[in-house]
Amino acid sequence: MADDLLDPTDHEILALLHEDARRTLSDIAERVTLSVAAVKRRIDRMRGSGVITGFTVQIDYAKLGWGVQAFTELRFLGTTNVHDIVATALRMPETQAVFTIAGDADALVWLRVRDMVHLQRTIDEIRRSRRVTSSKTMIVLDSWFRTQQARQDRP
Repeated sequence: MADDLLDPTDHEILALLHEDARRTLSDIAERVTLSVAAVKRRIDRMRGSGVITGFTVQIDYAKLGWGVQAFTELRFLGTTNVHDIVATALRMPETQAVFTIAGDADALVWLRVRDMVHLQRTIDEIRRSRRVTSSKTMIVLDSWFRTQQARQDRP
């Protein structure tokens, strides 16, 4: 389903679900001035077409002891295929996502770890792959997401 096939009400429903995936159909219906059945049909249609791929929960990983995030650029041997690039990073439980990219680096890996020692061990483990030729790691100081409301405790 192309974006041009979604009407403004579909986009509003998506925004509401993106803000809170546990939002009830009746709450959505009230906000978009449709019946509950009409909202359900629209959501089912967007799920069926692949626009909505799932529903998720947001977790405060710092409260679970995994508060350090980093991005590591990885460069691989020129003969390394994309499947092997992704597999190298995904074998680590600390890997949150792998992005294959164009440019100097071959992949950007999003890591989540407990502390700096854990980060160093994780990077060392990734670099042990005989296909990785170099890496560059950037530690996340803070992050903001488009779906978050501005927080009062941030400058």
